[in-house]
Amino acid sequence: MNVVQSASSDYSVHIDVPLVRRLVADQFPDWADLPIRPVKVGGHDNRTFHLGDEMSIRLPSAQRYAAHLKTEQAWLPKLAQLLPLPIPMPLAMGEPAHGYRWNWSINTWLAGESAATERIGDLGQFAKDLANFLNALQRIDTKGAPLPGLDNFFRGGELSVYDAETRDCIRELRDVVDTKAATAIWQSALQASWLGLPVWTHGDVASGNLLVERGRLCAVIDFGQLAAGDPACDVTIAWTLLTEPSRRIFRAELSVDEATWMRGRGWALWKALLELRTRRQSDPVDAARAQRVISDILSGD
Repeated sequence: MNVVQSASSDYSVHIDVPLVRRLVADQFPDWADLPIRPVKVGGHDNRTFHLGDEMSIRLPSAQRYAAHLKTEQAWLPKLAQLLPLPIPMPLAMGEPAHGYRWNWSINTWLAGESAATERIGDLGQFAKDLANFLNALQRIDTKGAPLPGLDNFFRGGELSVYDAETRDCIRELRDVVDTKAATAIWQSALQASWLGLPVWTHGDVASGNLLVERGRLCAVIDFGQLAAGDPACDVTIAWTLLTEPSRRIFRAELSVDEATWMRGRGWALWKALLELRTRRQSDPVDAARAQRVISDILSGD
């Protein structure tokens, strides 16, 4: 059984503007008159809303995401002053009410659009800026940091947690994936040991959590999977967004060794295989994107 899929899930509460308005009015009356509207591009783990023009509201969408909010509340103010790009700053934490059962947060709003190749002026510069951000994150003292585990889906932990699931995906996708090549890369990733001290990992360095403005990386958001451990999970963006030339730049600028790069390739393969298996029947666009990522992983370094 996959350890993540076995976590409890609950989507019974409908999260909408009227609910959010009631929560804000009851618990933060000073902000009750500010307009509330959904963000243009919402996420899966949290439902996010604008609160006025300078704040955002994030509500976990299920029990398994509730701990992420508390991680952000505890650590983002400490990390922000040591990072070269803006990150969200928690302003307040709300309590369960009106049928909504988890804590929720009010954060600063960061302007920008989700990273996409057509929005990025220079992918090479983007790769340098992102590597610089991750290098700075990894240099911060991890004393007292949360550890990899079920709450953050084992980001920063052992890649072997997803061994059975990855091999199942390879077997089920044998009609569209080069199973020999995929298995070889996966086994190499598992064998590339992490021997360093724990460092901070964002845990979900994905295009939706990287904001761009005027073609440049301008902010990094959604630190709910933050933990101290193996930084390999933060390398996956090399295949999920970057192209071969910018991937080489990212690799040269990022302070990780060859073994970490190999494990990062394994993380990217697991995620893409799982996405393809999940989406191949229901979402052809996402499935095609996952297939392209897998092809890049199998054909390059």
